[in-house]
Amino acid sequence: MALDAIMLSALVAELKPKLEGARIDKVQQPEREQVVISVRNNGENMRLLINIGAGSGRVCLSSQSFENPAEPPMFCMLLRKYLVSGRIEKLTQPDWERLLLVDIMSHNELGDSINLKLAVELMGRSSNLVLIGDDGRIIDCLRRMDYGGDAERRMLPGMIYRLPPKQKKPLVFDCDVEQIKSLLSASDASRPLDKRLLDTFSGLSPLVCRELAERAFNDIDCLPDALDAFLSTVRAGELSPVLFTKDGKPAEFSFMHLKQYGNELTAQSFDSFSELLDAYYSKREQTERRRRRARELSHSVKTARDRIARKLASQHEELKRTLSRDEIRKNAELLTANLYRVKKGDSFVEVEDYYAEGSPLVRIELDTLKTPQQNCAKMFKEYNKLKTAEAHLTELTQQGEKQLDYLNSVLDELERAETERDLSEIRQELIQTDYIKKQKGTKPDKVKKQGPMHFVSSDGFDIFVGRSNSQNDELTTKTARRTDIWLHAKTVHGSHVIISCDGVTPPESTIAEAASIAAYYSQARQSGKTAVDYTMVRFVRKPSGSMPGKVIYTDYSTVMTQSDENLIEKLKK
Repeated sequence: MALDAIMLSALVAELKPKLEGARIDKVQQPEREQVVISVRNNGENMRLLINIGAGSGRVCLSSQSFENPAEPPMFCMLLRKYLVSGRIEKLTQPDWERLLLVDIMSHNELGDSINLKLAVELMGRSSNLVLIGDDGRIIDCLRRMDYGGDAERRMLPGMIYRLPPKQKKPLVFDCDVEQIKSLLSASDASRPLDKRLLDTFSGLSPLVCRELAERAFNDIDCLPDALDAFLSTVRAGELSPVLFTKDGKPAEFSFMHLKQYGNELTAQSFDSFSELLDAYYSKREQTERRRRRARELSHSVKTARDRIARKLASQHEELKRTLSRDEIRKNAELLTANLYRVKKGDSFVEVEDYYAEGSPLVRIELDTLKTPQQNCAKMFKEYNKLKTAEAHLTELTQQGEKQLDYLNSVLDELERAETERDLSEIRQELIQTDYIKKQKGTKPDKVKKQGPMHFVSSDGFDIFVGRSNSQNDELTTKTARRTDIWLHAKTVHGSHVIISCDGVTPPESTIAEAASIAAYYSQARQSGKTAVDYTMVRFVRKPSGSMPGKVIYTDYSTVMTQSDENLIEKLKK
């Protein structure tokens, strides 16, 4: 569900004691529609996440870590100028609107105190984040709107900020039971009960309307009492954060237990609404953010891969044609042995095939413009040409298959890349291998090189995982000791995994955990049971001239395992 007015009221009640009086330390804008304000209050550091995305709008405290872009956006710099070192005075939600006003006391360039407001509008596609000065005028907003809609609600710096216009429908919280009965009886009886409720009152979301209809047994006579009991619960603040999952994945969230889904969804309670929203959105947004950032790079890699695949298919066809060279050589030799039978201008000749049992007659086509000797020379030349082509095409196809395998491994890495730094390192690797051309005049990515991912097994052994093909090479051939244990998912693309054991044989439990990590960081992440090979680093070798990340290994053992995300989070350093 989208974050509705009732859910926002519960969030405001939860945030007030934590944020009112808090000092603003830092402002980040990790995404275009997302702002993170770091605050400190009563000795506690907190992150206030504000997201105005159409499908993920919310405001809550978050425990996530956020990666800053290389250069902060202009709106982020403006917020830093006005808000950093300011103090949050008050949080209010006007008239059950999907709007949060944050009053902030800050200072201008001269050190004078100024009163600012931060308006967080969570209204679907019209969501916005607006910074308002003490004169009531807009300093700036995350989404500038200078056309369409109500002229009074156009969002531009310097314009007076006005609250969203109220809906023409009566606010459900201002109505008593008799008014509810009267308004519902006047509604369109042909509409479903939840639609009648939604059409009649403001302040209720479609999810809440469906739930109230379910609680009233879809009976219009029972609905007023069910709605009145619900409103009493909301006014009393008796709301509880609940996440509903399906097959272990978040499917819905609410401020109450829902009956409308029956046993289809599993309910999970949380201690706070902020934790609920973090659990619902964090994984989904992380996946979507990773896909969005990797999309452009993936397009370039797929283009290169498809081009090589087409070229490789053509080379394989040409290679098949070279297999006919022995037949051409045989015909040339048969023609040479029977030159006395051929006259200039003949289009063919039939001769005995003494290579075959019984010496059957075979027909050899000839060029009528050439002499018999010239026809023989032409066949031998074509044979030698095809023989040379076979050797050349065999080498080209081997190189093409290596390149195709490498690019498929890069696509797998892009699917698993977790941060902008991961993508930047993959981009640099592709530039170094000439699959991506660096544009003239562009500055090199200012991204600090990061080390491999680090895990610690339950037995205390360090486990390292490569983030890219280049890092896989470095980890295996340079960083790891010869007596360390190397692991890799069998026959699929994936990261190199190293158990740092310093000559000590790790227990089976550590090998099992490292194998699960290797399966997780491979193409077999979603494939259930996966075979993972492991051996000592001394038995792993990188062939000369091979593509990044490509190794061969011997003296290995194989263990069957399954990727386990909970285990990954538990062991991550």
